[in-house]
Order: sequence, then structure tokens, then C-alpha cells
Amino acid sequence: MRGLDFIRRRRHRHGMARGLAVYGPSTEDPEQLAGHLAQCRQLRDLAATIGVDLDGSEQSLARLDRLIGQSHGNVISAWLGNEAGTYLGSVLVNTLPGAMWQVWPNGHPVVRLSSGREIDTVMIAHDRVHKGSPPLPDAYRDAAQDP
Repeated sequence: MRGLDFIRRRRHRHGMARGLAVYGPSTEDPEQLAGHLAQCRQLRDLAATIGVDLDGSEQSLARLDRLIGQSHGNVISAWLGNEAGTYLGSVLVNTLPGAMWQVWPNGHPVVRLSSGREIDTVMIAHDRVHKGSPPLPDAYRDAAQDP
């Protein structure tokens, strides 16, 4: 019974995973998790089709941001927030010292900065896709300025 109370408290703290959930043994290995989340196959296919280079750099976030601004329709936006969020997170993990993926108990992946701050990159990207803000380069700069 005591174990169930712990699970309920943890689930309440984070709630249901928003947009994307990751489960399985890869969540225990940071490198395997990073490799899995960096794939973003649908996003990379779309970008390649229209000649947008997603090379994993900070500059590629501006190119992705323009792509998001041009995307229209519910079919694209249904998966674009997830894919753009994992791409943003992958850029943070690969370019900021000490940044790494972490999976909340509900399966939702976030980027944990060296300061301990957690950034929900999937939520940021969903906001960009559906509300138009914040621009992904701004989200990157905010994370990069973290002490």
C-alpha cells in the first residue's frame, strides 16, 4: 500500500505525459536515450523534402523555426510539436555542457541542465507550433544563459 501512495504522489506531481512519452530500458542509459530522441525521422524527412538542413547546430533551430512558421494543417501539427521538441532538446544536449535527457516518472522526456533546471522542450515546441511563440532560438538562448 505504501508503494502505491508513492506512485500516486509522483504521478500527481507530473501528471500525464504531454505529447510524448518514453518507456523502456533505454530511459536508464543517457546515451541510448539521447540517440533515440535525436532521430526525429518525420521532421528530418519533411525538412529534407523542402531543402532545410537540420545539422544539430544552434543555427539549425532558426531554420526549423521558419519551417514551423510555414507548416499548416492539423495533420502536420499533430506530430510536429513532438518532433520539434525532441530536436530542440537534442540540440541542447549536444551543445550545452552538462545538459542531458531525463525522463519523468510519467514517461515525459525533459532536458536537465547542469544547474538542475529542467526544460520541457516538447511543451515549448508545441507552444511554438500551436501558439506561434516562443521562437525556438529564443528557447535555446534562454537555456544557454542558465548559470
